[in-house]
Amino acid sequence: MISRVFTVAFEGVTARLVEVQCAVTPGLPAFSVVGLPDKAVSEARERVRAAMSALAVALPSKRISVNLSPADLPKEGSHFDLPIALALLAALEIIPSDAAESTVALGELSLDGSLIPVPGALPAAMTAAEEDKSLLCPAACGSEAAWVGNAEVIAARDLATILRHYTGQGLLPPATPGDATHPSQHLCLRDVKGQERAKRALEIAAAGRHHLFMMGTPGSGKSMLAARMPGILPPLTAPEALETSMIHSVAGLLDHGGISRARPFREPHHTASKAAIVGGGRSAGPGEISLAHNGVLFLDELPEFARSVLETLRQPLETGSVMVARANAHVRYPSRVTLIAAANPCRCGYLPEADRACSRAPACGADYLGKISGPLMDRFDLRVEVPPVSYTDLGMPASGETSGDVAARVSAAHDIQKRRYEAIDHTRSNADCEGQLLEEIARPDDAGQALISKVAEKIGLSARGYHRILRVARTIADLEGADHVERHHIAEAAGFRLTLSPTRKS
Repeated sequence: MISRVFTVAFEGVTARLVEVQCAVTPGLPAFSVVGLPDKAVSEARERVRAAMSALAVALPSKRISVNLSPADLPKEGSHFDLPIALALLAALEIIPSDAAESTVALGELSLDGSLIPVPGALPAAMTAAEEDKSLLCPAACGSEAAWVGNAEVIAARDLATILRHYTGQGLLPPATPGDATHPSQHLCLRDVKGQERAKRALEIAAAGRHHLFMMGTPGSGKSMLAARMPGILPPLTAPEALETSMIHSVAGLLDHGGISRARPFREPHHTASKAAIVGGGRSAGPGEISLAHNGVLFLDELPEFARSVLETLRQPLETGSVMVARANAHVRYPSRVTLIAAANPCRCGYLPEADRACSRAPACGADYLGKISGPLMDRFDLRVEVPPVSYTDLGMPASGETSGDVAARVSAAHDIQKRRYEAIDHTRSNADCEGQLLEEIARPDDAGQALISKVAEKIGLSARGYHRILRVARTIADLEGADHVERHHIAEAAGFRLTLSPTRKS
């Protein structure tokens, strides 16, 4: 008799269905797993054998063969333990074979038969729902998987409980979704003294998902401003929350099965490798740019990142996705992020201040920022200088708008864009617009067209730079609630596009 149970193999955030076949046949006693398993899957037979012993189930003195189909698909991870155990129990006629065949299972087995949580329960539940099957998973993964409303999710603590469930001795109730956590109290923009132009750039970046580059001396407030970006962003919509949570599920980052409605804010250290930033490694996992999907990726001290790492960002920032290619896997992850980068004007950091700059000024500025290539810098829609704040300003009481005031305008601009792009695929914000659509929604008036033509001629705009000015101008108009892009919108957008010059002031 050949029994069948289903599980999944992960290709990025996609869970591909895998059929686990088990046959118990006469022959020398053996337990083999075939179908391109990795080391963790091959070791499953020892964990399954020990778990069966804990259940007082004696394995027969026969040949046990487990096949993972399709056989040419690489199988990685310890989540194959539970489906292999179920297929074996069905082959031994301990549980009904028809119940096993209608199940997608995943989970790691402890030697005593208890189930250990594994990553990827959320995309596995989506695949189970598409195949009209139920999902069986560890109890710690149940509240995560139950967010897929049209999937029946059964969560168990150990193999003994599963055995009683399938034999009718103690049915398990369906799992319930975990708590949806909403954005908590964030740092407030009002804490930042001065820096009105940088605050305005932050607001525009949040409203239209535009990339922002800040340059300033050490301690001028660049990191402080970036840390307040989450406080002005609206919560994730339900589809965005599910999409982002699938990536975090594959990476094993979901806590207690809860789905967060707060937008991700990732800030990797400048020593991070290419695999850490764009994804990769042995299992071709998601990188920081994908973990920040629908949120913010903050790169502090941008020139300190390895040049090869920075160059890998160029394509994902343009396309909104990243392809991780390995010898045995080609995986695509979404990477629609708002990139915020900060840099000092030179290595010592004080190039604009003649009395504090190092002896290599002004050449040190060009050498330091020269690590950021022109094509990468061209992808920043907004570039702003963050000057040092005077001691007198620091002593003044907090004033100006709060993050809540700015967040209200940003949320209104997001609502305008949501209605505008509701029927357009792959377009959610002004930063995604291109081609004919961009010409339709961001065509400036005659005065604005004359101004942008003059700017393009004067500073030598690339085609990308020209279109990015139009996108930013459209966002500025949305923040004002204006139907059309006018000259002053173009003027402000072009002002943020001008190249920053880390020259030494006399």
